[in-house]
Amino acid sequence: MSLFKARNWWSTILGEKEEFDQGCLCVADVDNSGSGQDKVIVGSYKGYLRIFNPHPVKPGDEVQPEDLLLEVQLREPILQVEVGKFVSGTEGLHLAVLHCRKLCVYAVSGTQGNVEHGNQYQIKLVYEHNLQRTACNMTYGPFGGVKGRDFICIQSMDGMLMLFEQESYAFGRFLPGFLLPGPLTYSSRTDSFITVSSCQRVESYKYQVLAFATDADERQDTEQQKLSSGKRLVVDWILNIGEQALDICVVSFNQGASSVFVLGERNFFCLKDNGQIRFMKKLDYSPSCFVPYCSVREGTINTLIASHSKILNVYQDVTLKWATQLPCIPVSVKVANFQDLKGVIVTLSDDGHLQCSYLGTDPSLFQAPKVDSREINYEEINAEMKELQRIIREATKTQDILPESEKQRDLTVTAEVSPDLDEESQAIGSEVKAGAVPSVTVKITIQSRVTAQKPSLVVCVQPPLAVTCDQFVFDDLEPDSSETVVLSVFLKENCSPPELEGTCMVSYNIATELNPEGIPRVSQCSFSLPLKLVCFPAQPSKAANHKLTIDTNKPPISFVTIFPDFVDPSEGDQANALGFQFIAGSKATLLASKTSQRYRIQSDQLEDLWLVTKELIYRLEEHFKKQNCKDFACTFSGSIPLQEYFELIDRHFELRLNAEKYQELLSERAVQFRAIERRLLTRFKEKTPAPLQHLDTLLEGTFREVIALADAAEENQANVFQAFAKLKSATHLVIMLISLWQKLSTDQVAILEATFLPLAEDTQELGWEETVDAAVSYLLRTCLSKSSKEQALTLSSHLSMPKDTSRLKKNITLFCDRLAKGGRLSLSTDLATQQAAVMLGGCAAIPESDLEERTAIPGSTAMFVTHGETTKQKSKPGWMLGDQVMYNILLWLTTGKASLEKELLHTKWMMGNQGDSEATPVLSRLFHWTAIGSEVWSRHGTGRPKVPFQEVLQASKMDKFLTSALLLPQKLHRWSELTPWRVFSCYACSEVSFRPNQCVEGALVMITMVSFHVKKENHITNLYILPCDCPALV
Repeated sequence: MSLFKARNWWSTILGEKEEFDQGCLCVADVDNSGSGQDKVIVGSYKGYLRIFNPHPVKPGDEVQPEDLLLEVQLREPILQVEVGKFVSGTEGLHLAVLHCRKLCVYAVSGTQGNVEHGNQYQIKLVYEHNLQRTACNMTYGPFGGVKGRDFICIQSMDGMLMLFEQESYAFGRFLPGFLLPGPLTYSSRTDSFITVSSCQRVESYKYQVLAFATDADERQDTEQQKLSSGKRLVVDWILNIGEQALDICVVSFNQGASSVFVLGERNFFCLKDNGQIRFMKKLDYSPSCFVPYCSVREGTINTLIASHSKILNVYQDVTLKWATQLPCIPVSVKVANFQDLKGVIVTLSDDGHLQCSYLGTDPSLFQAPKVDSREINYEEINAEMKELQRIIREATKTQDILPESEKQRDLTVTAEVSPDLDEESQAIGSEVKAGAVPSVTVKITIQSRVTAQKPSLVVCVQPPLAVTCDQFVFDDLEPDSSETVVLSVFLKENCSPPELEGTCMVSYNIATELNPEGIPRVSQCSFSLPLKLVCFPAQPSKAANHKLTIDTNKPPISFVTIFPDFVDPSEGDQANALGFQFIAGSKATLLASKTSQRYRIQSDQLEDLWLVTKELIYRLEEHFKKQNCKDFACTFSGSIPLQEYFELIDRHFELRLNAEKYQELLSERAVQFRAIERRLLTRFKEKTPAPLQHLDTLLEGTFREVIALADAAEENQANVFQAFAKLKSATHLVIMLISLWQKLSTDQVAILEATFLPLAEDTQELGWEETVDAAVSYLLRTCLSKSSKEQALTLSSHLSMPKDTSRLKKNITLFCDRLAKGGRLSLSTDLATQQAAVMLGGCAAIPESDLEERTAIPGSTAMFVTHGETTKQKSKPGWMLGDQVMYNILLWLTTGKASLEKELLHTKWMMGNQGDSEATPVLSRLFHWTAIGSEVWSRHGTGRPKVPFQEVLQASKMDKFLTSALLLPQKLHRWSELTPWRVFSCYACSEVSFRPNQCVEGALVMITMVSFHVKKENHITNLYILPCDCPALV
């Protein structure tokens, strides 16, 4: 590997924590010794100027004290150092040092030493120029073709070229269209300055054009340049390179034409004097610096290009000749001559690593030792393998993924909410129209067990809530130390919040041996805010537009017990009505039934029911938990208020459409405003004044329209925010009602929340409607699908704002309907396959009844039949069932109705004749047979069979039959917990008990495959599978 490494000839580290850049390195015979040996001049941003004369005893030796000729600290940062003929009356070389606001020219001289300490070097200030503008970089050369002298050109940060003819200031010129300074160089052959502008163009300006152009000191900006006297500054040539340039250099090693080299971010360009591209090289790495030098081959130029991967590449024109590894990333590279060694590569890194290296190879003196041949002890290796496997097994048995220290958190954060509101409100900038806006104090404590570096605390609450201060930065925490902050939470926007919760998050670093700077860690906690922060007690209201009834299995509790902060204790246990007046909403009333175990919540606004309902259920659960009552449960038996929910969706979507319209109108008016401005500017620039033709009036009118539209868009945005907050509250309420209605588990409620509350913030690019529609559609096509055809449908991966909300409302209605029919929420694909009711042997799924298509929404509320509305029947253990009875039971199972004859007329399932053959249409819809069973059906033709069901079974003449499992479309919830099932034979009275493979909550799923053996053939005709507690209807 030594073949491709740069050979270290001499190196040193400059200072401590000093910074260097591209112009901080220069190589020249600055002391005019005449020996031809170059000195290395280095300046730093800290103001240190150092001059080195490397001469190691042997390559790779450490730096010797006598190698440092001079070290002096100047008062200002050094931006660039150059060596040239900068002093009049002499052709000796002098050192030019560029500071931010000063240009200094020094003479470097040495005094012969009489002792072994060596020579003494010193610098003497010859002259200096104080700059009126902040300097960026400089270049020098014989401007105007002067002989034996070098002039200096400095580029300022605001685009001015300041030219100095040695001790005197010549003139200054502004570059046209300037934005940011770029690299600058001078071409003596064409007597022009070449730079790369922020427009990613190489531009060349003649010195004569600069000299005769308008003086920059006589004007203030580029517009006045066009109107004042003098010539305009015209560019000589332009070349668009399409990228920013890192450096630029002009070289001419012979009497022929010179070349302009430009190093871009991804390309290397070589240009002719007139700006034409001579050649270019596309680089597959990120370059850092470069320098061209003379080639031994005539007509070619060698170039050194360093990269950020610490590689130095040597090119001959566009051909890569050599690549070598450097110990650091250089920011500047030069080629110098030292003693008898020519062509030494001098590199400087940004942290001060100065190295002189050469290209070449060193002979490798290493010889690989001979390997001792020995026999392999397989028994020893096998024992070692078993020991390693035992260690691996023990390591995999532990379930702790995090280290031991993570079991007890290194840093913990806790939040304590004050039980009382602040006596003096801390609300700042609240937009609530009510009088006094209350606030509550939150005390946050951070405790650290270890040293925590750079800890910072962020407190988040959901809008429209706000905190007095949401960010805190602390000093490093010592072990077993703590920090405490106190803040207040208040209602800022003029609407009720959908959530009364907040989150505290602390980010910090933990130092380790491998990473002293620290590994980032995060610790967080959440806190709940009191309900009285957003509402206060009020008189109960008898009438309301929206009402909800929550059923419980325990006697009602007095409001004095569960709502002590809202009820006057003097009312005693007689308080069964409670009023809540929201600060930014309507009034909500809570009623407790005296005779039944029910609570009613009512309000004029649907969204205001959410917080009161949530608080009621939470306080009831806490009350019974304290009494060690584990069987407390809340249910909801009413109707889901979908129609009122849809009105909030329509309102939110309408405001989003308005925002889109306002944006389009603002865009049109802005285009019109800019067009009028251009016309007016054109009129004003004309030398001969022309009438405005009412353009000023049109400009003023357009400006007023833009301001009015911006105000309307801002107001609409505030309305969108409030509508979204109301929609989130109503969505929380609907999710809670569905979970109480269907008795969903915690995982299923989490799926509901992820489906209907996917966004924390609503935007025009990604809104609530399209996101929820995609989520609901996914559930309808997976776990709630009816058939495999629905599962095969693919959803669009692109979410865009819909034209209306009809599809979303239809999907939500269908979603609730399928939940009512026993659908189960799950993200598992296996469950979705089972609920799709796909038959064994490739049979199609049983079509669902027409109930789903004709689910009515009477009045203003979508109605769904709940479990408590089913007519109770007396159950009779043990049956002798015939075909007619079996038909009635199957029909009852399918529809969930007790009135059979009335249901027959509605569903129109009567397709056959009277008698036993009436069971055929129903049985054909509810049972499919695999293997021979399907073959028997095909003998009688496709479509509806024309023979009774008994004949089909008799035709098979099988001692064993197979029954495929199906999802029966019924609405009975009580069957969800059934486990024992029986197979009955009418004549033999034999029965066999078994259990279903899986029972889905809210639906009946029969066994996947049942095999039952009957000795006598005639017994096959009357075998049925029924639940044990199915009520007898005859």
